[in-house]
Amino acid sequence: MTTDGFLNLNKPAGMTSHDCVGRVRRLLKLKRVGHGGTLDPAVTGVLPIALGKATRLLQYLQHNKAYRGTIRFGLTTATDDLEGEIIHSRPVPELSLEKVQAALPKFIGKIEQFPPSFSAVQVGGKRLYELARKGETVEVAARKVEVFRLEILDWRSGDFPELDLSIACGAGTYIRAIARDLGAVLNTGGTLACLTRTESSGFSIDQSLSFEELELQLQENKFCPILPSAVLGHLGAIVLSPEYTKRWFQGQRLPIPETLIGGEEEISNNPFPNPIPQHPYPLQVYDRDGNFLGIGQVANSETSTILSPQIVL
Repeated sequence: MTTDGFLNLNKPAGMTSHDCVGRVRRLLKLKRVGHGGTLDPAVTGVLPIALGKATRLLQYLQHNKAYRGTIRFGLTTATDDLEGEIIHSRPVPELSLEKVQAALPKFIGKIEQFPPSFSAVQVGGKRLYELARKGETVEVAARKVEVFRLEILDWRSGDFPELDLSIACGAGTYIRAIARDLGAVLNTGGTLACLTRTESSGFSIDQSLSFEELELQLQENKFCPILPSAVLGHLGAIVLSPEYTKRWFQGQRLPIPETLIGGEEEISNNPFPNPIPQHPYPLQVYDRDGNFLGIGQVANSETSTILSPQIVL
């Protein structure tokens, strides 16, 4: 059984992403294991895990993510979720769903947000949560992030109303910051009550495995890592001839003839835009038998289009 590929792990609450990597490493008896996007210990859901040689491919995974979360109003905490010390608590039974609906568009599209004080963002070489635990406060610049969708799933009124949301966003978006800032806009306070990541890097929670399911598959010798081709389709691909395949493994830069640009036999998914951009861009690389060979970088030279090996597997 090959162990080079990916695992779509359904992370449980109470474990850090690093904890999950360690447990997977022990279960598979594998040294090279990495994850594709940190989740806070209290957050559950999709945690992409790279196994073996696939750890070198983490940088090429898609960046968009999706979540299902609950925001509780009338409450603010030091961590912007229920894990932190309560800073302010005030019943807000007057808050209505209509007021929340009117405020949500402010958080859709390209927005600026300040990372939570307790987060992994680095300032001066130290994580914000490390500084916060020491009682140090530092000024952090707002970061530009993008939220593609905010969909209301449910609303529960009361002294501390709760809003269930489905959220699709780009990399670097903090859902805790959305909860905090939405509460500030509504003048009620808000904090994240719970969060599940439903999609990440092309993986969906519907196809994820819990640790219990992974252990059972391993006991029954049924575990099969997800192939790179299943999650790297957003890159496009090129199929090399036997001669080019040999040169690929020798680490050579390969000139791609003009006749191959745009969908000839050696090319799949028409990866070459017309015209080809001046800046380099990555492609999956396969041989004629469909074996994944790695990641190449395509760029224009003065006389031709060049495919340069970046990751050779």
